[in-house]
Amino acid sequence: MEADWEFEIGVGAPVIEARWSGFVDLRAHPERVSELSECRDLPGLAEALVRLNASGSPVWTSKTDVFPPEHIDADEIDASAEEAASAIACYIDMLPSDGSAWGNAHAAEQTCRKLCASLRIIPLSRCRVDVVARRAMLGDAEGLGATVYFTACGEASSDANVRLGACLNAFVDNLLSLNFASRS
Repeated sequence: MEADWEFEIGVGAPVIEARWSGFVDLRAHPERVSELSECRDLPGLAEALVRLNASGSPVWTSKTDVFPPEHIDADEIDASAEEAASAIACYIDMLPSDGSAWGNAHAAEQTCRKLCASLRIIPLSRCRVDVVARRAMLGDAEGLGATVYFTACGEASSDANVRLGACLNAFVDNLLSLNFASRS
């Protein structure tokens, strides 16, 4: 699996607005995942969101969207031209369940490096994960969060959807297995 990360925290960079007007608290009400239109055609996204918001998860989610990517580089994600005929992408805005994993830029960098290194060794072609650390607002409080972009492709849209589901599942498995307690 291809995975990379970056910081986007400068002036004018996007900011995660955790409690935006359409926010659905999946930590308190995981059953509401079925209300999210993004999950209707992408069951793998619904499963990932429920797992990311479960008790014991190091993160919680505030927003997601599914969209066709503007461009994919088939070579970069180990796909043939035929395997890249159809593509799908999504993002998930995530914030730490407690401030320890993302307490400062150094901790966020270490977490991103560790996560991406663990993702790169997964033998899953035709997909990519990009973790973008950025400022996050929760009411008047400001901290760091991440927008995680997922891209997958296949010969048909159904193939791309299945591949994206596998990518989301691998990401969640790896994120939940990392030891965040040591990142301060």
